[in-house]
Amino acid sequence: MNIVEMYKENKTLLSFEVFPPKKTSPIESVYGVLEELTALKPAYVSVTYGAGGTAADNTCAIAAKIKNTYNIEAIAHITCVNSTKRQVEDALDNFKANSIDNVLALRGDIVPDLPPQTDFRHADELTAFIKSKGGFHVAGACYPEVHPEAEDEITDIINLKKKVDAGAEFLISQLFFDNQCFYDFLKRCRLAGINVPIEAGIMPVVNKNQIQRMVSLCGASLPAKFSRIMNRYENNPEALRDAGIAYAVDQCVDLIANGVSGIHLYTMNNPYVARRICEAIGKLL
Repeated sequence: MNIVEMYKENKTLLSFEVFPPKKTSPIESVYGVLEELTALKPAYVSVTYGAGGTAADNTCAIAAKIKNTYNIEAIAHITCVNSTKRQVEDALDNFKANSIDNVLALRGDIVPDLPPQTDFRHADELTAFIKSKGGFHVAGACYPEVHPEAEDEITDIINLKKKVDAGAEFLISQLFFDNQCFYDFLKRCRLAGINVPIEAGIMPVVNKNQIQRMVSLCGASLPAKFSRIMNRYENNPEALRDAGIAYAVDQCVDLIANGVSGIHLYTMNNPYVARRICEAIGKLL
């Protein structure tokens, strides 16, 4: 099923992101997580792609499990920074063989000591390539607070427009902790003629190290209210977890009230946190 069709129901979608286990762990180690997450009945689940494509086969296997065993739509990530056209074609063939027809096209993170491939320079080129193959619905990523490598927000929006023009049918945002940043970003998108559905990426913070690592990667700002919570409870793991969940719930309630297309919950493979949030906002969707 084309995920973009779900947005036509004019309600806020709730979706999840999961990631494959590390190479040192068997793929079966994530199946218990999938069972608990899919029981929460998200609109769909996205499955990340390993750095340099190291978990590509697991991405497909997990997405297939979600769709074909649990009957929840799945979208498989695919990155191009360390992939040749042939490798992307092989991944797409694997997706197609497993009935996965929704793909999230990403440039991917630059991996230290691993020279990037040159067949694709940016995600818009990967998007156009996937669309040219036929049979796939393609989504893209976006950064409410500007991509860390973009010169400025205008350049960032121009590049995002290229991605949509190349065939991205909807967008999933990077995490953010200030909803106003997302609303301002939406306005910039609409002014630029980017009219596809845009989901808000929300990450519930359960420990301070986690958030410091993520913020260093994506450049999200930390509002004073959020920082006070982190500092107040950093040495009390259960209190910090509950405060992080409460903060995420507060974000979600506001986003739903403002009619966003969807909320994409970065679950970090933690069904407990996802369940708490679903229980809090379920009747609002």
